[in-house]
Amino acid sequence: MRRSFDGLHALVRDHLALDPFAGHLYLFANKRKDRLKILYWDRDGFAIWAKRLEAGSYAIPLGEPGSTRLEITVEELGALLSGIDLSTAIRRKRYCRAAA
Repeated sequence: MRRSFDGLHALVRDHLALDPFAGHLYLFANKRKDRLKILYWDRDGFAIWAKRLEAGSYAIPLGEPGSTRLEITVEELGALLSGIDLSTAIRRKRYCRAAA
């Protein structure tokens, strides 16, 4: 968790092979999973949001074996930040428009 703007930007660009300017949020957690940093492009510069828990840890979901990244929705990010374990959360059926 020592990296800041340039270090996190380089991780997204080089290690994850993603475009850091695309407007997505990139979440990074430490080994104990009690600290998070979120890097995002804010129209005219990078911004970092950070949080350290005083007690407990986040239940960071694991991606596919061998994968370095996992995509989650905004709702799932909100649940994760609220302390909800996404692996045990049950998503209720919702309408989903068929792709054209």
